[in-house]
Amino acid sequence: MRIALISDIHGNDIALETVLKDMKSAGGIDQIICLGDVANLGPDPCSVVARLRDVNCPCVLGNHDAFLFDRDLIHQYTEVDYIIEAVDWCRDQLTQDDIDWMGDFHRVLEVLMDKAGSLIAFHGSPLSHMDNILSRTPDAEVDRMIQGLNGEILACGHTHIQMLRQHRGRLIINPGSVGLPFREFLIRNTPQLMDHAEYAIITSENGTLGVESRRVFLDKRAMFEAAKASSNPMRAWLMEEYS
Repeated sequence: MRIALISDIHGNDIALETVLKDMKSAGGIDQIICLGDVANLGPDPCSVVARLRDVNCPCVLGNHDAFLFDRDLIHQYTEVDYIIEAVDWCRDQLTQDDIDWMGDFHRVLEVLMDKAGSLIAFHGSPLSHMDNILSRTPDAEVDRMIQGLNGEILACGHTHIQMLRQHRGRLIINPGSVGLPFREFLIRNTPQLMDHAEYAIITSENGTLGVESRRVFLDKRAMFEAAKASSNPMRAWLMEEYS
């Protein structure tokens, strides 16, 4: 069984299309699972939603997905004007049918992976889609966030940082970000983006488990032009990052 994990697409349809093409070249993908933050912030929210619906991809709820339903929730996350304005812009681009589809996203999703046991997927942590699980997060803090989970493999997103961590015998996987991969994890500072898309493939075969973190390099010029053509309030920052 082969499961592809994607996360944090953030309305970057060029990156998502590139990742899906790479999955085809890798071959044998049985299921794609998205770990949240699908359409918000980037220039092409509607195209991303349409593409995910077309590949029948189950998704878990990210914080930026939740911001589309609750206009006040983002103020718990940031007070940066252009980010708040970008959230409002993305919400206005989506149809009610798109919003209703996102309303069915899972808080926590469990998938049986043959002899490897269960994969449990969430965005930040099972407690909050705004929690951060990093390679350097103290063990006791990870224990608190995953308390009560029985899965052998845990998959999270949110940090925009690829990670594979062994925690008390379990594997914790973060596939990184498809649409906005960060050079380093920052709080309250503007991140620097990298020029590739990130995802992961988990393979379970005859009791052997493999995890592959993949980076797919992107056409920065195409992303620059997509940002330039958009009226998204984050347009100037995206163009600067892709220049």
